[in-house]
Amino acid sequence: MESSDFIARLRAQLDGPRDGALLRFSLGNALLGHGDAAGAALAFRAAVGFDAEYSAAWKMLGRALAESGDHAGAIAAFEHGIAVAQARGDQQAGKEMSVFLRRLRAGSAGR
Repeated sequence: MESSDFIARLRAQLDGPRDGALLRFSLGNALLGHGDAAGAALAFRAAVGFDAEYSAAWKMLGRALAESGDHAGAIAAFEHGIAVAQARGDQQAGKEMSVFLRRLRAGSAGR
C-alpha cells in the first residue's frame, strides 16, 4: 500500500469515533516514515494528549522533534517520557529514551 494512501486513510478517521491515542500514534509513525517529522510531531503530541501515560508516544515525539530540529523540545519530551515510563514500569522504553536523550545532549553540547 502506498504510504500517502495510508496516511490519507488515517487522517480521514481523525475527530471520528475511532480517534484516540493509537490512531494519532499510527499517523505519527506513518508521517515520520514518509519524511514529515514536523507533521509526525503534531500527531505524537495529540497522542500524548489523549493518553499522557503512553510512553511509546513520548519516545516517538522526542524522535520526531529531534528530526525536525527542535532539540530543546525533544529533550523535554524524552525527559517527560522517561518519567512516564519509570512510573509505568516500562523499562525498555525508558532505556531507549535515555539513550536518545544522551545522544541528543552530546550533540547539543557541540553547538
